[in-house]
Amino acid sequence: MIVIAGLVLGALIGAMKARKRGGNTLDMLQYGAVYAIVFGILGLLATILTHRVLA
Repeated sequence: MIVIAGLVLGALIGAMKARKRGGNTLDMLQYGAVYAIVFGILGLLATILTHRVLA
């Protein structure tokens, strides 16, 4: 669940950051994809740490 939230949040933040910098549609897609990957990995690490601490 944390991973999916990270993916969505990362895509939104990346697209907004590209739009703020004056990027076109492809720039927004690229920034969104990169931020989604980074936030998804961070969410995965948070999920793993949470399961290890609670188990």
